[in-house]
Amino acid sequence: MNGYFKRELVDYLESHRDPRNSVMHVIGIPLLFLGAVFPFSAWTIHIFGFETIAATIAVVPIMICWLVLDIGLGIGILVAVALLIAVATMIANHSSTTGMWSITCVLIVVGLAAQAVGHHLFEGRRPALLDHPPHMLFGPMFLMAKLFIALGLRHDLAAIIQAAPQPTQRAASFYPGERPGEAHPHS
Repeated sequence: MNGYFKRELVDYLESHRDPRNSVMHVIGIPLLFLGAVFPFSAWTIHIFGFETIAATIAVVPIMICWLVLDIGLGIGILVAVALLIAVATMIANHSSTTGMWSITCVLIVVGLAAQAVGHHLFEGRRPALLDHPPHMLFGPMFLMAKLFIALGLRHDLAAIIQAAPQPTQRAASFYPGERPGEAHPHS
């Protein structure tokens, strides 16, 4: 396991302790990924004598990043990405341009809403990626880590996730500058 990934995973855990927030991420992250790749799934390109879709090429840099951070999780994400791209391609091949963009918008809005609900209602704090944008990379890795742990495959990750200190529920405010327990002035 990459040392940087281990540190970032512990940091990521600070904003993702509530199990209901994790469920919202299980919904939101795949929807956001689908929304991001969906428009590229209908675009066929030829590269090095092979025909592929632009979505496949678009995910290569992030896949390399995930594989470098943790090869096992990266391979798990690669399988999930392949399935999601296959679903996106199948839907894109049967959609009009208007339909494709409508679906893209719905996927992104619902994905972001799931994330917002998870952080605001269940975690009681603003999403960590607002303060630390690289956390966007760790959402899929965190989900895959939880899956691997549930399957009994990664005891090293289980030790990190279970050993991280449990913050008290609603210890931090969702709104900047507000102290815990204070009412938001615009409510």
